[in-house]
Amino acid sequence: MQNTASAPDTAVLRRMRVARDAMDREWAEPLDVAAVAARAGYSRYHFVRLFSEVYGETPGAYLARRRIERAQDLLRTANLTVTEICMLVGFTSLGTFCTRFKRQTGMTPTEFRRRARAGGAAAIPGCHVLLWAGGFRGR
Repeated sequence: MQNTASAPDTAVLRRMRVARDAMDREWAEPLDVAAVAARAGYSRYHFVRLFSEVYGETPGAYLARRRIERAQDLLRTANLTVTEICMLVGFTSLGTFCTRFKRQTGMTPTEFRRRARAGGAAAIPGCHVLLWAGGFRGR
């Protein structure tokens, strides 16, 4: 939490945690900030302001960061293409995914995979990952 003149009270922190937990559970789905804000009991504008104050980043930036973290796990372990991983973690544009991935990690997804797998364990077959992630739904 950032240092501010007046820190948010416990009720605000609890409501922000409810919203963040919902985002963590539904990380692969498109972000509907208004719906998440409603779950926390705030308007969209007020929610974004409070979320940023409490966590130091906007809800969109938080979710993108968490999606990249999940993509890193899949790149280390799964035998899936970068495009498949992009879609699995909730990005709809490969270009946006690669740009954000490089901004967060300092390397492209392909470079990350190559470094992570150097001398590491064998990859998990993609079909197993897809089943674990909720089946073979069309995205």
